[in-house]
Amino acid sequence: MIMQDLCALLRGNLYPGRGIVIGRSLDDKKAVIAYFIMGRSENSRNRVFVETEDGIKTQAHDPAKLTDPSLVIYNPVRRLAIGADVFHIVTNGDQTDTLREYLSEGKTYLEALLTREFEPDAPNYTPRISGLLFPCGSYMLSILKTLDSSANSCLRHFFTFDARQPGAGHFIHTYAGDGDPLPSFEGEPICVAIDCDYSEFADKIWESLDDDNKVSLYACEIDLDTGEQNSKIINKRLL
Repeated sequence: MIMQDLCALLRGNLYPGRGIVIGRSLDDKKAVIAYFIMGRSENSRNRVFVETEDGIKTQAHDPAKLTDPSLVIYNPVRRLAIGADVFHIVTNGDQTDTLREYLSEGKTYLEALLTREFEPDAPNYTPRISGLLFPCGSYMLSILKTLDSSANSCLRHFFTFDARQPGAGHFIHTYAGDGDPLPSFEGEPICVAIDCDYSEFADKIWESLDDDNKVSLYACEIDLDTGEQNSKIINKRLL
């Protein structure tokens, strides 16, 4: 698979929507996660990322302007400790909590997402994208999307990555571009380069997103030997 330039991809897409990157650092010692959100409506743009005890949550920047929290307020990133192992879940909706619940009960990623489907935001039917980082650095990505813009048919695609390539990751996002309705992402997650540390990686992604539509970004690195984590949040609307 050809490795692509994530920043070039983002600059060429006015509205990728929400995006997940999971991969491995260039020195092969750390796992890297990045997640960003964008918005076209005031309700979507009126958000910030805030740290929680086990990850991050979205929060209204101005609560008085929040008109519908159902699809915009959720926990994008949560950590789950099972014994000595720590798993990292990242999604674009409240399926984060579904995954955490199922995994904590000894069930699987697949079992959890078979209970979910795309978002009920006709006519877009926004795909639900999700990722799971395993303690060893391997990871899974998935997308739940409508078939032919139908409210009654859901396609569920699951991808597993062995994470053996330093300085590389995989990128999946919700929309193929701007439009009305918005066209869903198609194909496999895209192999992209991770050629700098997580903080610079976050800055480069942020600078590549359309300035009018970008809302918030989160990035972190996890040391695969010690489990030590560093993270960074960028919000367009400052707290």
